[in-house]
Amino acid sequence: MEGKQTGRQQGFLKGAAILLGALALVKVAGALFKIPLNGIIGDVGMGYFGTAYTIYNPIFCLATAGFPVAISRMVSERSALGRWGDVVRIQKLALPLFILMGIIGFLAMFFGARPFLEWINHEDIHALPAVWALAPAILFSVIGSVYRGYYEGLRNMTPTALSQILEAVVKLLLGLSLAWYVLDKGMEDYVNDGEIWGIAFSAESAAREFLIPYAAAGAILGVTAGSFLSFLFLWCYNRVHHKGIAGGVQLAASPSSSGSILKELLKTAIPVALGSLTVNLSSLVDTVSLQNCISGMMRMYPEAIIGQYGAFLNPADLEQNRVPAALFGCYTNALTLFMLVPALTQAFGVSALPNVTAAWVSGDKRRLQKSIENVLRASVLFTLPAGLCLSVLSEPIASLLGFNPITGRILVLLGIASVFAAISTPVCSMLQAVGRMDLPVKLMGVGLIIKTACNWFLTSLPEVNVLGAGIGTLVCYFFLTFVGLYLLIANSGVKLRLGRVFAKPFAAAVLCAFGGFVVYQVLVFKASSLAAALASLAAAAGIWGVSVILLRIFSKSEVERLPGGQKIAKILENHRWIR
Repeated sequence: MEGKQTGRQQGFLKGAAILLGALALVKVAGALFKIPLNGIIGDVGMGYFGTAYTIYNPIFCLATAGFPVAISRMVSERSALGRWGDVVRIQKLALPLFILMGIIGFLAMFFGARPFLEWINHEDIHALPAVWALAPAILFSVIGSVYRGYYEGLRNMTPTALSQILEAVVKLLLGLSLAWYVLDKGMEDYVNDGEIWGIAFSAESAAREFLIPYAAAGAILGVTAGSFLSFLFLWCYNRVHHKGIAGGVQLAASPSSSGSILKELLKTAIPVALGSLTVNLSSLVDTVSLQNCISGMMRMYPEAIIGQYGAFLNPADLEQNRVPAALFGCYTNALTLFMLVPALTQAFGVSALPNVTAAWVSGDKRRLQKSIENVLRASVLFTLPAGLCLSVLSEPIASLLGFNPITGRILVLLGIASVFAAISTPVCSMLQAVGRMDLPVKLMGVGLIIKTACNWFLTSLPEVNVLGAGIGTLVCYFFLTFVGLYLLIANSGVKLRLGRVFAKPFAAAVLCAFGGFVVYQVLVFKASSLAAALASLAAAAGIWGVSVILLRIFSKSEVERLPGGQKIAKILENHRWIR
């Protein structure tokens, strides 16, 4: 029975590679979605779009975040011990619980949207259609997360990867189509009749401003449809593949009682859920503090904001008091790029949890040390160059993507913060894997307090304003990373060789960022800004690739565990480019 069920299991590097491959496709689809969307609905529309997600994320995390992690850890532990009856029962118990939480989350978001929007900025609640359009996604995402956590615990990352790709593609195609259709059809009605949905408008600009909230809602409907089809795929996948495990349960030991499994599920999940909620509350803090503080500054010190950003803002937004939404839209775009870097290590965290859990359960200290070091080194190797390049090349990156220059200014801070956010993600996953489910939530609670204090103080300063949220994010994740690493070492009982883990990846990242910056500074005065930006990014990527090879960061055994790794390892070994 055990051999039969573990046949599809994937090691850390292979599982991470599958998730990273899916992530690459998802992020490409996300860029192809958000960059044109920004062109369709503008900074204000992106502000409404970001506000909808700000409300969605904490509710979604409170309802689900801890349970996929808990399911993954419990399934990984039971499968390592050959207790397949427990494995099957865990999924059966989780499904009705998740459905109930999904319904509660949907109702909370749908009916709580209006009072929340009136609280953060009573002068502008035009994000309401987008929030309502996103609310059903909570239910679909919650149920789908049961299946993702279940198969991740079995070290089969394929269902998660495929469902994420499907969700991203549907969001891209349907979301952009709906946003474009709402604006195009509405403006066509205005040109023909001077009205939109029976409402007359005196000017074309006023008609377009009226349509922007509904275009943002159209884009969000694509997200909701993607989450539904992703859930449907996972349900079908489980119907096909779950039978193999369920059919052999009679060969395994008698399963634990439903009560004991449910108690352990809740005990494991609640701390993780609270920790994830804390992380997502940071975006809620950004939404509230930015829009509240900037609204106040526009009343008391309008010259300070206009003096800094007036050249980059739409005059109509200044006239209609939509500056808070516009600046929040710029911050949302910067945050989108910021989140690309932690998304890389999310794949490592998901893949690491069952592997580190199995090493911890086995009691093999050497195996545990190697597992933790592999996760940290892989995380740093990819995230350091990405975060440093986001920071030093923030201006050309924002220009290349068609974002407001204000986004580039914010990205200088968020680029550095993304490195610490990325490293803290697998660190928290590994703390959970070694049985300290309580520590991530405690760390994140302190981090949220730090961020909230920085936000409210700094964003209230006219000369700092929106940049204060970036500083708060940087300080918060700096704290999470270094204190989290200390606690991981203390609780795992292993001596990590941090110099060996970080030194070479750090050197490759610095060379990469510095090379890209020099290339841009040289070319920006001799070529177009687009050509200079593309050349600098290509140079940074090339320098990083060469540095990784010349510094011999990977070992032969690590390369061989990648998909198709044996052929790659042979080529690299012939040139003595691997250890």
